[in-house]
Amino acid sequence: MGKRDFLTVDALSVPELFKALDLADELKAERRRGPALRTDLAGYSIGMILEKPSTRTRVSFEVAIHELGAHAVVLELGHLQLGRGETVEDTARVLSGYLHALVVRTFAQSRLETLASAGTIPVINALSDFTHPCQALADLQTIREYKGALAGLKLCYLGDGNNVAQALLQAGAMTGMHVAIGSPPGYGPIPQVVQSAAAMATESGGSVMVTADPLAAARDADVVYTDVWASMGQESEHEERVLMFGQFQVGEHVMEVARPDAIVMHCLPAHRDEEITAEVLDGQQSVVWTQAENRLHTSKAILLFLLSQQG
Repeated sequence: MGKRDFLTVDALSVPELFKALDLADELKAERRRGPALRTDLAGYSIGMILEKPSTRTRVSFEVAIHELGAHAVVLELGHLQLGRGETVEDTARVLSGYLHALVVRTFAQSRLETLASAGTIPVINALSDFTHPCQALADLQTIREYKGALAGLKLCYLGDGNNVAQALLQAGAMTGMHVAIGSPPGYGPIPQVVQSAAAMATESGGSVMVTADPLAAARDADVVYTDVWASMGQESEHEERVLMFGQFQVGEHVMEVARPDAIVMHCLPAHRDEEITAEVLDGQQSVVWTQAENRLHTSKAILLFLLSQQG
């Protein structure tokens, strides 16, 4: 079997995506029953390059690697020759001789693609400016956990059409969901991602909508999702974005037009009373803490899936 990378959600086929979600559910149930130390990856060493700050990604992957019996090698950019001029290609070739897989949290998607093409080990996108497939996997697991299924549900995302929004577009379209993105003009997902997701939705029975009307996006939604308005690297735009995004805040006025049993999601960290009100984030419909926990179970699942494909 050949090397498989996980750089975007659609790196998996639809059957493979559901297989990964089923495995994540099994791993979660197993961990709830007691200590979850396994030997599936005993003797493996998994590298982690973290070029951006991280709480959930770093902790979930380090714990996942440990509980699968492997060893995590955390590589900070300032401690790598990559930060002193060594090429990405040479770094990929060298690390392929030491490690069995590489988890990377970075800025440019092209950096991940270069690591994957030059190396011989699986590369996992733990976040790039383009997409966040590991988050999308955990989101799907969470939605299915609370709603029982994915196909036919309406997923509303309000806010910046960022990497999380673009991953959700792909994930929702692949699984037959009706994905509605509400963003201010000029801040939506890039057109190529929307077009690609629309084509996937045609095959799955789902749909894709991008609108500048937040209430239209949220109307009859089963899931209401948001993220910070200024992502890492956009801090200088924060004040401008607060003015632009004000009507896209997830508050009671949004929840009133969603379905009564809608769940509320946020990939965290959250800015209370900015993109989401504290009352909604901490309210009865919020599932954000389960969503955060599920990053661990889906991290395990994707590691097991890719390394089993590697043989």
